[in-house]
Amino acid sequence: MKILVCISNVPDTTTKIKFVDDSKKLDVNGIQWVINPWDELALTRALELKDDASNAVLTVSVAHVGLVSSDPTIRKALAIGADDAIRVNTGPGDAYSIAFQLAEAVRNESFDIILCGIESSDHNGSTVGGMLAEFLGYPSVTGVSTLKIENAQPLITREIDGGKEILTVPLPFVAVVQKGIAKEPRIAAMRGIMMARTKPIKVVEPQAIESLTEVIGYEMPKPRAACKYVNADEAGQLIALLQNEAKVF
Repeated sequence: MKILVCISNVPDTTTKIKFVDDSKKLDVNGIQWVINPWDELALTRALELKDDASNAVLTVSVAHVGLVSSDPTIRKALAIGADDAIRVNTGPGDAYSIAFQLAEAVRNESFDIILCGIESSDHNGSTVGGMLAEFLGYPSVTGVSTLKIENAQPLITREIDGGKEILTVPLPFVAVVQKGIAKEPRIAAMRGIMMARTKPIKVVEPQAIESLTEVIGYEMPKPRAACKYVNADEAGQLIALLQNEAKVF
C-alpha cells in the first residue's frame, strides 16, 4: 500500500504579513515558511500507519506545487519520515489549478490513499482535496478525524452533525483530514534530518491550465478595538455593550 500526503508551504503563524504592488501581492521577504499544520498532521498519521507492519504500508510520499524556494519545506517533510517527494515546478495558483497540477503529477504513481489537510492556514479555502479527487476520478471522504487500516481495508471515522460516522471506502481514495487525525505533529530527529538530504525529490513540469480566479487585492483586518473595562456593579452597562457593540445577542 502506498500513501501520498499533499502538503502546502505556508507562512508561520507568528509571521508579520505585508503586501506589496498596491496590496495585490504578498511580500515574501523575511517570511518563515512551514508545512501547513493540517498537512503536517496528515503526514504524521500516514507515518504512524507505516510504523505498524500489519498495515502493509510500503511508502509514504509527499507532493507539493511550488518553486525551488519551497524545497526546504519539502526536506522537512522528508526529515519527519516521508520516503520521497514530488514537486510540481510552478508557483501555486488558485485551488483549482493546484488540484489539477497535483492530479497530473500523481496520476500514474498508483497511490492507494491520498491525504489532504482540510485547509491551508493562509487561504483557508478547503477545496483542493475535493477537486483533486474529482480530477483523479477517486472517491473522497471529508471531515476525516481518524484513519485506521483493518484487514487491508481503510476504516474511517468522520465528523458529522450531532455525532460521528464510521465507514469504509474502496481503494484508491482521497481523504480530507481535520483535527484529531493525529495528536501531535511528528518532529524530525537528527537522523531524519541527515537522511532527508539524500531522499529524492522528483521535479515535474506543470501542465497548461488557467486559474479560475484572480486576486483583485488583499486587505488587512481592522485593528482590534481597545479593551473596555466595566465595574462589577455596572451590569446594565455590560449588557448594553454586549448588545449594541459586540452583537452577541
